[in-house]
Amino acid sequence: MIPARAGSRGVPDKNVQTVGGVPLIARAVASARAAKLIDVVAVSTDGEAIAAAAHHAGAEVIDRPARLASDTATSESALLHALDELDERGIRADVLVFIQATSPFIAPEDLDFAITRILTDESDVVLSAAESHAFLWRMTDAGAQAINHDASFRPRRQDREPQYVETGAFYVMRVAGFREAGFRFFGRIGIAVTDERHSLEIDTPDQLALADALAHQEAGHETVAAAVTTKGQS
Repeated sequence: MIPARAGSRGVPDKNVQTVGGVPLIARAVASARAAKLIDVVAVSTDGEAIAAAAHHAGAEVIDRPARLASDTATSESALLHALDELDERGIRADVLVFIQATSPFIAPEDLDFAITRILTDESDVVLSAAESHAFLWRMTDAGAQAINHDASFRPRRQDREPQYVETGAFYVMRVAGFREAGFRFFGRIGIAVTDERHSLEIDTPDQLALADALAHQEAGHETVAAAVTTKGQS
């Protein structure tokens, strides 16, 4: 499931902006369709251009009501609505893969890994995250204060236990648990550690430009574009 509303303040029409010559929404659909364990790919949207691009890429399209497409509407509300709509179409799921189109470099194998964690009962929810050894600080009235380290001691990177930064690219969860909780995190939560190259999330024009530059350097970006074209026409 890929929720993709038309409104975007940071980057106008963000979900149909192109990265490597392919609209973001189409890249997300292509990644999902390339995963071996995903049976149905659906896009929930209130935008005609997004719907057209998603349909061309081979996704089911669900009309997202205006009340679920405002700045204050949650992704969870759109997901629950979309699940109900799919139920009415006779499409029932035990596992929900929530993908965000603003992450243009989602690897299908990462999706399959996360889904397997659910299917083998290792976790109830699996989120994508990148390993981090960053030293974090916060600003206070008394000055900067260390958050995740002792400022009086500077260990080497290899001596520090890694922490994990949520990338926002995808979340995989049991549908029954999600419906009961009404939120993406519940039960046993696992992490799918993704490559740092796949962790870029687009919220600003600069990030969009960076993603586009990276996509043109990726050896396989032509394959993604070809997959969108051929699968969308199948």
